[in-house]
Amino acid sequence: MLHDLNSYILLRLVLAAFLGGLIGLERQLRRKPAGIRTNMFICFGAALFTVISYEMAGTVGGDHTRIAAQIIPGIGFIGAGVVMRDRGSVLGITSAATIFVVASVGMAVGAGMLATAIFATLMVLVALVALGYLEDRLGLQTRLMTFQLIAAANADLLVPAHRIVEGEKIEARRWQTQQIGDELFVDFDAEVSYHQERELLSKFAALNAKVEARPMRA
Repeated sequence: MLHDLNSYILLRLVLAAFLGGLIGLERQLRRKPAGIRTNMFICFGAALFTVISYEMAGTVGGDHTRIAAQIIPGIGFIGAGVVMRDRGSVLGITSAATIFVVASVGMAVGAGMLATAIFATLMVLVALVALGYLEDRLGLQTRLMTFQLIAAANADLLVPAHRIVEGEKIEARRWQTQQIGDELFVDFDAEVSYHQERELLSKFAALNAKVEARPMRA
């Protein structure tokens, strides 16, 4: 009954799930759309399809890469589903690229290239964690944020907020102002670096307004 499952195939499938889960953990911690389970399943599935492709060709004959070759266009459809266009910005490019690489890691594991797959996983984690941290600290990376300022209804808030944003040379979008009860709400979206976000929050606080900033999912 279990003649088709040997220890080496089992090792490869477990390793694929583990490597995919490691990359997915980083995505999950950063609150990205493709998290632990998604990346684990993609890596595991790619490894399983690669194993099946090889084993079926050895059993019934045919091209050993025929099934495995269909993984690449299939992953392209999944990656395209992660990318979104919202309010003039494209979101999810990094997540889509990560999914593409995770599939290649799974294929490497399924093909028996275990050391290559482990090395590739480490490189992906370095790029996502270390380089991502440097981009945030050096202001090289921007993200789309939603800012909300709340003050008393009679406060002159909109004009000073515009001046602060323009002073930071930031292009803001979707300005909205509404009064609810005794409070005035001013909302806008802007693509800012980590440094620009801190500057805006600091200057908005000087307006005697409550300030909230939340990132949009990417």
